[in-house]
Amino acid sequence: MITTIAIILLILWILGLLGGFVLGGFIHILLVIAIILFLVRVIRGENPLK
Repeated sequence: MITTIAIILLILWILGLLGGFVLGGFIHILLVIAIILFLVRVIRGENPLK
């Protein structure tokens, strides 16, 4: 569940970079959230790519 959210956030961030910088700050906040969620899964010892 968390990984799915992180992947969606990363995709949205990439689309934001390719599509322009209209909401640049918001897109980078999404990136930070995705990285934090990924790190939480790694720290818990779960498979972050599952």
